Amino acid sequence: MLREVIRCRGHENVRATHKSTLEFTKENYLTPRGDCILCIEADRGINDLSGEFKSALKAGKKLLIRIRVGDLTDEVLAEGSPELILEHEYSMVIRKSTYVDARTLAIRANKAARDIDRRIVELLKNPETIAEIELVVFD
Repeated sequence: MLREVIRCRGHENVRATHKSTLEFTKENYLTPRGDCILCIEADRGINDLSGEFKSALKAGKKLLIRIRVGDLTDEVLAEGSPELILEHEYSMVIRKSTYVDARTLAIRANKAARDIDRRIVELLKNPETIAEIELVVFD
């Protein structure tokens, strides 16, 4: 099992209403158009993930994305792919589709931004709220 943990914070413009993607970003701002973004100021981007972790995703391993805010947790299941590029400075995008670009962390996800527990989304509308995103690769 390979594990990476990302910490990020909320923003007043968090909406999390996108129907096919979910994103975490190192950017320090969020416009209302960023409806797939769950949190900002992430302490890591795709470029910061370990080589071993990226290799496992490129081998097509499954990925569990566990989102924790306070006592609340939600989980997203997705897949890696040999098509993944995994080279982006600040964004990580999880997609329901099989579309891949440099920002894509995983594909074929069972949830997008709009499917995330709305209690978590409400908490992340506060810039003081910290989220912990646990990424776990497994067979």
